[in-house]
Amino acid sequence: MAGEVIVDALPYIDQGYDDPGVREAALSMVEEECRRYRPTKNYLENAGPEPSTAFETPALQREMERVQQRLPMEPLSMKRYELPPPPAGRLGEPTAWSESVDNSHAQLSHQAIRVLNLELQLQYGSEAWRSYLNTLQALVTSSQNIHSHLRKQIAAVNWERKRSQTGSGARLRALRRRWAQLVSDNYRVERAIMQLEIQLQKAKGEMPTESDQAAVMEAVKLLPEKLNSEVRKKFRKR
Repeated sequence: MAGEVIVDALPYIDQGYDDPGVREAALSMVEEECRRYRPTKNYLENAGPEPSTAFETPALQREMERVQQRLPMEPLSMKRYELPPPPAGRLGEPTAWSESVDNSHAQLSHQAIRVLNLELQLQYGSEAWRSYLNTLQALVTSSQNIHSHLRKQIAAVNWERKRSQTGSGARLRALRRRWAQLVSDNYRVERAIMQLEIQLQKAKGEMPTESDQAAVMEAVKLLPEKLNSEVRKKFRKR
């Protein structure tokens, strides 16, 4: 049947993995497969383009270009923290001094806001950090519960597979014993038929020659192997 899956390995009941020569045979098959495999120069050519620029921001792109061009990093600008006086050519202009005073007010407000943020952090930072830790612990507990549930599901699947294979193993052993019994019965019936044919020839006065008797005995000896091969062929066809 199309799409039919043939199970040829039952690891819970199969035996013989530790027999002499099994490991060597498996390693030889792996080596043969490695000899047949010839990797190409670009073995990822079928994987498509790499999404390397999916998360790059303009600032990160500019920084990558700077690194590729081996340019020095721009020094940290401290201009926003400076309080420069008016230029030498504008010392007599009131507007220039007004701009310097406005810049001083902006810097002072910025420093005041920084002090306020530090005071808020000092007052409420511990509670905020404790709340963050509680949230993080809840996430850890949830992840552990999910992990435990998945492990239970995996154990249940493995247990069901073991139970199914164990039951199949008992049935396979019974069928194997039945098959051996049928082969043995066929062998005895075939041997009895050959002996009756020899007796029938003797009753008819047709005495078989020694070569014919030897051929018959040889055929009788080969009956088990012949019957086994025929039964195996029929089993494979089914």
